[in-house]
Amino acid sequence: MKKLLPTALLLLVLSLAGLWLRFFTDAQVEWGGYFAMMVFYALIFYAGTYAAGLRKYDSTEGVMLAGREVPLWIAVFTMSATWIGGGFINGTAEATAASGLMWVQAPWGYALSLMVGGLFFARTMRRNEYKTMLDPLADRFGKRMAALLFLPALSGEIFWTAAILTALGTTFGTVLGLATTPAIVLSAVIAIAYTALGGLWAVAVTDVLQLILLFVGLLLVVPFALDAAGGLETVWANYAEQKGGTASFFPSREALGIYYWNWWDYALLLIFGGIPWQVYFQRVLSSKDEKTAVRLSIAAGFVCLLAAIPAVIIGMVGATADWSAPGLQPPPDSASTLPHVVRYLTSPWIATIGLGAIAAAVMSSVDSSILSASSMAGWNVFRPLFRPQITSEKLGKIIKRCIWIIGIAATLSALNIQSVYELWFLCSDFVYCLLFPQLVCALFDKKANAAGSFAGFVVAAVLRFGGGDATLGIPIFLPYPMIEEGVVLFPFRTTAMVCSLVVIVVVSRVRGSRV
Repeated sequence: MKKLLPTALLLLVLSLAGLWLRFFTDAQVEWGGYFAMMVFYALIFYAGTYAAGLRKYDSTEGVMLAGREVPLWIAVFTMSATWIGGGFINGTAEATAASGLMWVQAPWGYALSLMVGGLFFARTMRRNEYKTMLDPLADRFGKRMAALLFLPALSGEIFWTAAILTALGTTFGTVLGLATTPAIVLSAVIAIAYTALGGLWAVAVTDVLQLILLFVGLLLVVPFALDAAGGLETVWANYAEQKGGTASFFPSREALGIYYWNWWDYALLLIFGGIPWQVYFQRVLSSKDEKTAVRLSIAAGFVCLLAAIPAVIIGMVGATADWSAPGLQPPPDSASTLPHVVRYLTSPWIATIGLGAIAAAVMSSVDSSILSASSMAGWNVFRPLFRPQITSEKLGKIIKRCIWIIGIAATLSALNIQSVYELWFLCSDFVYCLLFPQLVCALFDKKANAAGSFAGFVVAAVLRFGGGDATLGIPIFLPYPMIEEGVVLFPFRTTAMVCSLVVIVVVSRVRGSRV
């Protein structure tokens, strides 16, 4: 009975929120879908709190890594569900509709990052029994340098969580008529609550349920959407005609033109920028042994590729459907492609199930991301710099407090974001340029030291931010070649990463010893 009480209170709050929307606002809410989503959220919350009660972890390793007891099948589910978030699903449909398949790089890029990470990084990390991704950096470069490198890791997690929540807000607004702000806040609070209660074990168990719901929801949506647009052959023929040379996954100079090297810059960013993430290594380090760590990475990569297929089809439908025939308006922007197709080209109940799939994808990534950032904040920043003698139980409590702080910060960021896909790229951008060369040197270069690490960090930061960033409003201040309409098409991100890697190696050897 006690385990049901929090869930019952959640249902009461959601019901009161619905009554307030009904009688005290002008919101045109789809009430059947709203109450169906109430049940879905209650189910996820109950699963999370129930899992927290099954294995009560209060120690640092328990909260962060579930006692390193996660079996392979759950590990594959939680790894896959973490990567297949709202940004993954909504962003894939957005890019498919707006730019053509050639620019739908993130799904296969992130899938390859999981496989590369499993083949070259997972075994070493698990063998050394690190607790976070920053541990090898702290061992090689010192605790202060690790604290500095926490900043791009934290920003990546916050941007990623914000992109995911933005995707959910857009979907809620289109399918249920619910305003973006309450949809984002509601989903974030529920995910933060059960994550703080149960740590990684609660996250892993709910991920199993969420991934199943995601695949079921998308597989139900696709046939209805294709049927409304004339069938798969018609959709593909219209799409190929509309997008021309970009209706292919393989890059070509003819189709990309001046964007050819820019395409490769982003491709490498996604493949290698998807590796140095605590949200990835948290699953690797929580696995039972080295073999499990490798296997779950490779298996999750294949699952990510499968999950992208329905999103790509929905994106093609959104781009080619004759919206005027049934008297409908086309999506107002490419970011609204998936929710627009789900609402208007399927039945109301299928639309509700599709919304549940997106919500499941969102929550499975939000909980993982905020737990990852909080783990690094507690273990790699607070403990070594402020309380070196803190007990494991007290540090576990600090991490749970960080979950709320970081979760709220990501939620606030989500309320000010426009494009899901742009933010989705941005989160890997900084990680690729600033963190990937640091992790490579920490694990594989025994002569790398703090002086080289700091020099490489500065070089990467200058070269990366010198290319500007429209999403963050940063102007271009370095004279890179190939600047078109205020955008640098020269592969400056990969240049920043490679230069950082070279500088770490060279400066470390010039200094000759760890500082």
